[in-house]
Amino acid sequence: MGMVYGIGFILALGLALVLTPLVKKFAVKVGAMDMPNARKVHTRIMPRLGGLGIFFAFGIAFLLLLPWLPDNMFASREGNLVKALFAGGSIIVLIGALDDRFELSAKVKLLGQIIAACVVVFGFGITVDFVNIPFGHGYFSMPDWVAIPLTIVWIVGVTNAINLIDGLDGLAAGVSGIAISTILAMAFIMGNTTVILISLLLLGSIVGFLFFNFHPAKIFMGDSGSLFLGFSLAMLSMLGFKQVAVVSFLTPLFIIGVPLSDTFFAIIRRWRNKKPIFAPDKGHLHHCLRELGLSHRKTVLVIYAIATFFGVLAVIQSVAAAHAANWVTFIVAFILIFLLQIGAEVIGIVDKSKKPVIHFFSRILMKTETETQSKS
Repeated sequence: MGMVYGIGFILALGLALVLTPLVKKFAVKVGAMDMPNARKVHTRIMPRLGGLGIFFAFGIAFLLLLPWLPDNMFASREGNLVKALFAGGSIIVLIGALDDRFELSAKVKLLGQIIAACVVVFGFGITVDFVNIPFGHGYFSMPDWVAIPLTIVWIVGVTNAINLIDGLDGLAAGVSGIAISTILAMAFIMGNTTVILISLLLLGSIVGFLFFNFHPAKIFMGDSGSLFLGFSLAMLSMLGFKQVAVVSFLTPLFIIGVPLSDTFFAIIRRWRNKKPIFAPDKGHLHHCLRELGLSHRKTVLVIYAIATFFGVLAVIQSVAAAHAANWVTFIVAFILIFLLQIGAEVIGIVDKSKKPVIHFFSRILMKTETETQSKS
């Protein structure tokens, strides 16, 4: 299988290199162009629809490899997951492509995402129905009335999380690639051949696309790409809930920590400012880093580093859970929450002026210095 994995990665990468320029020409021909405005960073008209290059490179590579894959690779749940990924992903890509061309309303896009999620749940029986307890033993099975809505919310939420960080050249593609690489590493640990293959095909497609999307970009992935990658991550990361012997409940949250945390802070920020949750703004992580003086490319690389940090934490936590070291989960989660709060206050992603934790430690430090000076 090792050779098949390598061929699959190279095949997907090569197809993305060939298809993306063709998609660019198609986008220009049909008028799927991204116009600059006050909220966007780019200053020139750019073709969208780049997600079609990723999707078709992934799909064609899979079909070409299919005759050489063992039948048991797609048995039981893994087989259903692959089928659900293609069925639901096709709906997502269609909705995203229509939005890239016609700019659909948020309600229409949300409806399309819910339909895709329902196809996954009701059409293929994929649900988050077993959850490992980080500080307990074993797992519990959730009833359908909890599992079904939780799965739909998870798929729609992660799908949109990638879309929200798609604000700089190569950002969404790179962060998605890092998250998929994390899933790939965990799949190797688990010995899950199906997820290894799917992850490598997705990763090859993303790397090929990044040749045209990294700064300065020649094409944007558009919603067709960001929604598809978000959907794919939602599907693959759900394996973390099923592989109860290896990973715990928190692992999928670590894998996609950057887009989820950025989405969380965006919701808090808009709620504090009394703005609609889906209203676009310039307060996302990449906007804040740019305001600190980082260049376009450095901002993307810094976020890549943060995403890699999240990925390493996910792998550490999953390995620890495999050896029943649940105390590691507590430590990792505590450190992560603390660092997220400090980072959010430093860059002002929620509020530029209110920094409660930093001010708290500043007061403690000042008090300590004052006491030291009085004693001396």
